[in-house]
Amino acid sequence: MPRMIARSRTDKHRSSTPLELFFDLCFVVAVAQAGGRLVHAVAEGHPGTGIVGYLTVFFAIWWAWMNFSWFASAYDTDDTLYRLVTFVQITGVLILAAGVPRAFDDGDWTLGVIGYVVMRLALTSQWLRVARCTEGAERRVAQRYAIGIVLGQLGWIGMLFVPVGMNSTRIAVFVVLALCELSIPAVAERDRGTSWHPHHIGERYGLFTIIVLGETIAAATVAVQEAADEHKALGELLPVAAGGLLIVFAAWWIYFAVPIHDYLRGSRQAFVWGYGHYAIFGSAAAIGAGIEVAVEQATGKAHVSTAAASAAVTVPAAIFLLAVWLLHVRHFKRDRAEQLPLPLASVAILACTFAGEWAVLAAGLVAAAAVAAGVALSRRPAPGGPASASVPPTHA
Repeated sequence: MPRMIARSRTDKHRSSTPLELFFDLCFVVAVAQAGGRLVHAVAEGHPGTGIVGYLTVFFAIWWAWMNFSWFASAYDTDDTLYRLVTFVQITGVLILAAGVPRAFDDGDWTLGVIGYVVMRLALTSQWLRVARCTEGAERRVAQRYAIGIVLGQLGWIGMLFVPVGMNSTRIAVFVVLALCELSIPAVAERDRGTSWHPHHIGERYGLFTIIVLGETIAAATVAVQEAADEHKALGELLPVAAGGLLIVFAAWWIYFAVPIHDYLRGSRQAFVWGYGHYAIFGSAAAIGAGIEVAVEQATGKAHVSTAAASAAVTVPAAIFLLAVWLLHVRHFKRDRAEQLPLPLASVAILACTFAGEWAVLAAGLVAAAAVAAGVALSRRPAPGGPASASVPPTHA
């Protein structure tokens, strides 16, 4: 059995492996389940319950995916044992996905926690393997990760003993446990960081963003198709479909406008950037759920107002644009003029909530305008000379 030793941060051509791509694809099932239950809750007039359920379920999805991705960036041996343990993690993802409806509808987290524990304990075995193959500070880091993950899983199992009817207590316990989970990397790597690869991590996050946006398009397409077949309401649906596509296209353009690996120079930037993607991934997936709600409202199937259905699209779209600006784009802007389009577009998209049946289309046009403005501004000559060679002309 090969030793599991850290990969070099200067590896050439470090890219995602077929196993990592397969791992991401299996996560689509869990994302789709979370989005589907959010649609159901909002369409039935229970947005508060739906949003809380969505945020908690998506945290489990995002955190499990993120831990696997950063571990793989540092210690991907891709041998037989590594692959088998990854298959166990994928099994945990599918168990979690199967438990999403129960968690949303009945507050029963049993199946979801079982799936999450399976994923996390499989990762624990990987860290123990690292500890066995290393020494000194690197071994201590691996041991801290293993201990922290195990303690966290004991906490999640303990949460199941909180009575289902005590929702506020369960939410409080969840928040505490989530904060404990988030603290594990900082504690484990307090005196030595892991050797994650900037290019590889940037690609991994980009691929998952594409998967989430693709899930949004798929969900919206199915919703429009079903509604058109049943109601022939193309007049009401075309503005929603067109606006939704514009938002997704703009989201892709904005996210991939900059080479983020140039920014990920150290652990301090990487922690903030990696953790902040909870907002990016969660809002990107929620856009698709919002489009489904808007479609159902337009065809009379959702028990919510036009403004509420519009907000289901505009709020996550605004969050996505603002989060991408904060984490990605603003680090590559040359002046205030280039900084303004995305924050202003976020505010304008929120204002589109009150545009009635044209709200989604208006939001899509605003997102497209933000991209156009960003591209135009990035083509200006750099201060004191010709156009800067360091600024890509596709900036948003």
